[in-house]
Parts: sequence; structure tokens; C-alpha cells
Amino acid sequence: MQHIKNYFPNLTPKQESQFSALGELYTDWNTKINVISRKDIDNLYLHHILHSLGIAKTIDFTDGTTILDVGTGGGFPGIPLAILFPQCQFHLIDRIGKKIKVAQSIAEAIGLENVTFQHGSVEEDKTEYDFVVSRAVMPLPDLLKLIRKNIKKEQKNALPNGLLCLKGGELQQEIAPVKKTSIVFNLSDYFKEDYFDTKKVVYVQIVKR
Repeated sequence: MQHIKNYFPNLTPKQESQFSALGELYTDWNTKINVISRKDIDNLYLHHILHSLGIAKTIDFTDGTTILDVGTGGGFPGIPLAILFPQCQFHLIDRIGKKIKVAQSIAEAIGLENVTFQHGSVEEDKTEYDFVVSRAVMPLPDLLKLIRKNIKKEQKNALPNGLLCLKGGELQQEIAPVKKTSIVFNLSDYFKEDYFDTKKVVYVQIVKR
């Protein structure tokens, strides 16, 4: 939890208590359903919660922004971002029903009211959002094809509407087709822990014709 407070010192008491509760909730759920690698559950705050919040270092969502989290698994990056941006609306979707069930139960347990959940694939979701977020769910070009339909035309944020994707490693080839409309943010510029040395947020602007 200290990791979160170090980098986000202005949390309200409610946000602090919501973030604090995640440790026990995910640990408990992970004994029943493997949402996070068993080896990695001890690193929940650093590798999953703070990593998800890397997106918040690249954009400060305006109140009223709508965000779709594709392939959320147990709720990453959607749940940490929804705690941080209580005036924004998040919709979390995943093909694996039991993972969505975990995310939904955790959101209910911490009283998170700005999230909705869907068991299914992004192809089924025809709603439009300001942004799509994702955590290394599939190669960038494949994801962009699926979510183009989900991006609104009207803008309300400093960054134009589009995709914000948490990625790691070598990305030159993956980004090549969208080089002109993308920005790569290195999370090592924001977080000092070694874990973030190769972690990035890739932003791709999506222009609706």
C-alpha cells in the first residue's frame, strides 16, 4: 500500500481504504480462483495495482469520461483506475466468466459504484467510450481493429480519444503501423522501482471519420 501512497499522495480517506482492502480481497479470491499468478500475489500492489495506475501518470481523466477495460481479468487496470477516478465511468469486459465474477465481487466489497461488468468479448460491445484501456491483452494492431468502433468522436480530455495500453518489452515492430498517431510513455520516468524499467503505456489516438 505504501507504493500507492508514495506516488499518489492526495488520496481521499475513502480511496485509501478502498486501495487498502484490495490486498486481502485479492489474496482470498486467489486461493479459490487463479486470478493472479500464485507466485506473484505477494507483489499485488507493485505489479498489478501500481502498474495499472501507470495510466494515470499519462492522463488525468476529466470528470464524466467513459472508459472501457478490454480483457480486464480480475479487474486490471479497471478497478485501480476506477478508485482513483470516482467521477469517471468504467466498463470492464472479459471472456472468462469466473474472472469477471471476481472483479465484480471485489468492486462490490469496496463499494465501487462507477464500474459495470460484462462477461463476453469486445466484439459484442457496440457502446462508444472516450478511451479504451488494456493490459497486454493482445498485439496492438489486433486490438485496434476490434476497438475502433468503441471510440467516441467528441473530445473532453487533454489527450484526444483513443487507446491506452500497458505494455512491456520491445515494441518497435508492434507500434510501427501507428507510429504517427501514438505516444510511448516509459513508466520508469514515473516509478523508480526496477520492475518498471521495461514497462510502458502506449497511447494511440483513434480518429472517427
